[in-house]
Amino acid sequence: MTVSEGIIMVACYVVGCFTTGYYYVRWRTGWDIRQLGSGTVGARNVGRVLGGWGFGVTLLADAAKGALAVGMAAGFGVSADVQVACVVAVVAGHNWPVQLRFRGGKGVSTSLGAILAYDPFMALVLGVLFLPALALLRSVVLGGMVALTLAPLVIFWCKVGNVEVAAISFVAILVVVAHARNIREEIGRLHAGRVGKGRPRAHDKGAE
Repeated sequence: MTVSEGIIMVACYVVGCFTTGYYYVRWRTGWDIRQLGSGTVGARNVGRVLGGWGFGVTLLADAAKGALAVGMAAGFGVSADVQVACVVAVVAGHNWPVQLRFRGGKGVSTSLGAILAYDPFMALVLGVLFLPALALLRSVVLGGMVALTLAPLVIFWCKVGNVEVAAISFVAILVVVAHARNIREEIGRLHAGRVGKGRPRAHDKGAE
């Protein structure tokens, strides 16, 4: 890796550090979004505070910066491996922004923007995997994590290329790690719901 390639990767991390939700909520309300709702700077949490417009602005801006990082890397003509590293860098910057003491978002919007710019086919694969997972699990978080986990295998099976498999694999790792607590909470909620459905009613207990 050359010095210029390293600088481009750092620049992509810096782009990722511009956490739209944090600055947008600060501008609109003066509040720290990390002290509200789920404590993240992502679109869903901003939507809880500012409504649909806040959600939309944050979603689009975070996705745009992911696409911007990929476009910047491609514009400088870096190798495919370095482009993958730039995808990872912009998502890492969003999830762990240095200026916010590494308390950022979950990386979903930024990942989608970067993946769409890098290879639209990978974004299509994610969408095809996400919809049935959402219908089955009835959870956006778990559905998204299932899609991200399976996407590298599907892309490898489609023989798209090892670089593309590496890109989606690294992105999946970053997003799943950032969602670790949410995944545990969603699994617990699903388990509690199933246990609740399986519990006998009060009059059934008395008959035993």
